[in-house]
Amino acid sequence: MKSKKHEGLLRYLKWLYPNLNVKRWFLLAVFGIFLFATGFSVMNDGVAIGYAELQLRELIYRVTGSTQHIAIPTGAVISVLGIAAIIIGFKRMLYSIISSVLPDNEGRIVDVIYTRNHLLRGPKIVVVGGGTGLSSLLRGLKQYTCNLTAIVTVSDDGGSSGKLRDELGIQPPGDVRNCLVALADTEDIMETLFSYRFESGALKGHSLGNLLLAGLTDTFGDFQKGIEQVSKVFAIRGKVFPSTLDQVVLIADLEDGKRVEGETSVRVTEGKIHRVYLEPSDCQPVPEALQALEEADLIVLGPGSLYTSVLPNLLVVGLREKIREVKAPCVYVCNVMTEKGETDGYRVSDHLKAVLDHCGPGFVDAVLATKGKIDAPLLKRYIAEEAVPVITDPKEVEQLGAKYYEANLVQAGNVVRHDPDRLAKELIRLLFRLKPMGERIALVDSYLLTRKLGKDS
Repeated sequence: MKSKKHEGLLRYLKWLYPNLNVKRWFLLAVFGIFLFATGFSVMNDGVAIGYAELQLRELIYRVTGSTQHIAIPTGAVISVLGIAAIIIGFKRMLYSIISSVLPDNEGRIVDVIYTRNHLLRGPKIVVVGGGTGLSSLLRGLKQYTCNLTAIVTVSDDGGSSGKLRDELGIQPPGDVRNCLVALADTEDIMETLFSYRFESGALKGHSLGNLLLAGLTDTFGDFQKGIEQVSKVFAIRGKVFPSTLDQVVLIADLEDGKRVEGETSVRVTEGKIHRVYLEPSDCQPVPEALQALEEADLIVLGPGSLYTSVLPNLLVVGLREKIREVKAPCVYVCNVMTEKGETDGYRVSDHLKAVLDHCGPGFVDAVLATKGKIDAPLLKRYIAEEAVPVITDPKEVEQLGAKYYEANLVQAGNVVRHDPDRLAKELIRLLFRLKPMGERIALVDSYLLTRKLGKDS
């Protein structure tokens, strides 16, 4: 017990170490408090006022040589000086601490503190999927809430992720890495670091982020613990969980009777997919992911490849059942374009029907589709790659038991994707439409909605 007390005392005494650039500003703030108290006392003590005024007049005479009577509100002057010293002292002390902990944010301390505390009151949203669609959505949602949970597919067997999976026996880190980058406070720095890909040597084809996650998994003996360590270092706005910690293989049955094994093979094999499976079929979810679903205000499926990013998560034993069990509305975000080999010729209702075929009727409460126009040159390029815009069919969607919503969600650029900001705003709107009135008020502070949504309403 004595040793613990001794260690605690030493910890506090470290604030007295030299070169911390904290003590001087702390002492200035303390001196400011003393000045403020003195000034307040002077204003309430006539004798003290007279003495203080005499000293100030003498000081003015020495500086200016003037003997003219000057009325000086001595107490008020002392108090103002005290307040100034308090503000400067505490501000500079705070800057010294923040600049050491968050060196890139010392110029906007108030904004950082306000944003983080404000976003902690945001809704609890769980996003299920994988690929670029999931990370893109997280980039938009993190502007509204820190209470985000990404449940990520781990059936990838191609590229750097596939190699690490085969050689080290870990879960494929690629999609997890992208989600961590998307949720990071310092996203630009982390993206540069994590997305760096070696172009030669034994590490050719591997990204630095994948290798870091692999190293942390080996160090801590668990893929999820490795993710948690990265989350702490980069101040992640939310949590990222693999859908399972078991090694799984994606299997697809095609309508022609052929069976395909492996996510990469499923993507490239021609033929219409009838159903997908995970092997082993009894793989278990991460308990924390189930807890996040239990507490969620909204569950979002997609956007992402239907059979290789979204559905594999829902095949994990317990995840599908938990989503059906909880009260939070479940929204499926349909892709903008069809995907060759997976969803050729699919309409919005076909995407939904595939989800319901694997998860049962009534699984999805609402579907969000895109109605935005795509530039002709870009569309022509996609058509050449055998991908076309997904046709919307609201009546068929509602006949399947889900509410239908659509909005212009297309992002301008060289590829056809969902715009992160537009998609996030629309999902927040849907959250309020799908929730009972009594629960809407408690979800998000009205100022947050006014600031983010008011301009586009």
